[in-house]
Amino acid sequence: MSLNLHRLVTEGRNIASENIDQLSTAEMLKVINDEDKKVALAVEAILPEITQAVEAIAAAFAQGGRLIYSGAGTSGRLGVLDASECPPTFGTAPEQVIGLIAGGHKAILQAVENAEDNAEQGARDLQAIDFSAQDILVGIAASGRTPYVLGALGWAKQRDAVTIAISCNAQSPMAECADIALSAVVGPEVVTGSSRLKAGTAQKMILNMLTTGAMIRSGKVFGNLMVDVEATNLKLIQRQKNIVIDATGCSTEEAELTLKACNGQCKTAILMLLAELTAEQAQALLIEHKGFIRSALIASGNK
Repeated sequence: MSLNLHRLVTEGRNIASENIDQLSTAEMLKVINDEDKKVALAVEAILPEITQAVEAIAAAFAQGGRLIYSGAGTSGRLGVLDASECPPTFGTAPEQVIGLIAGGHKAILQAVENAEDNAEQGARDLQAIDFSAQDILVGIAASGRTPYVLGALGWAKQRDAVTIAISCNAQSPMAECADIALSAVVGPEVVTGSSRLKAGTAQKMILNMLTTGAMIRSGKVFGNLMVDVEATNLKLIQRQKNIVIDATGCSTEEAELTLKACNGQCKTAILMLLAELTAEQAQALLIEHKGFIRSALIASGNK
């Protein structure tokens, strides 16, 4: 594949920062900040496509499918980061959202030379986790042409899985390959080619939307409360109490007692208090209604 880097927006020179090395620190940071302001607008421009992606991911989750990220370098690390934050935030199983990065675990902490150029390894890494048609693959690469990611996207399409491409160049090879293209064109970077800047910020914003949106559609948020949060430290134990209090208007003592009665399950505690149910009754209703508190409340005779 011919690189043609000069044709990529992400590799272009930014006129606004051509003399950034001669500016004062305050002026330099103003240039960076002004460029960062463009990121949210670039993401806003592709909200219809992000909507398609969120709905596809939520549908996959409803059928027991997984969300798999494939990326290299900064893009790969962002995918790993987003995947790693899902279990503590939404109470998901570690295997529901998985981040794959060219070069493996070592590449999370340091660059692994040439790993991103190996298209075959992108496919092999999917095979290693038994990727199937039930799953969804999200390829992430600022350039939109990383061989490792293209290899993964190509292999996922052969499995008839839904594929999504996140890049920061329009009409990229990844965009052409994927079912849903999320091309947030943020323009040239302040430091030429340093796609960990605006491109990385855009990718992080999109990943936040994908998982947060899909988790909301999966019943893991009640109002704006993360009701499947796992209490794995003192801060999260207190957060669970606050969530139950905010959702039900109960006292701190009631929240503590109810959480204790249901082994620290926020959703169960909320339903117990709102519908005046036992832990067993609330758990059974939540299972019947696939974890959606509002549906379970209606079924219990409460709204």
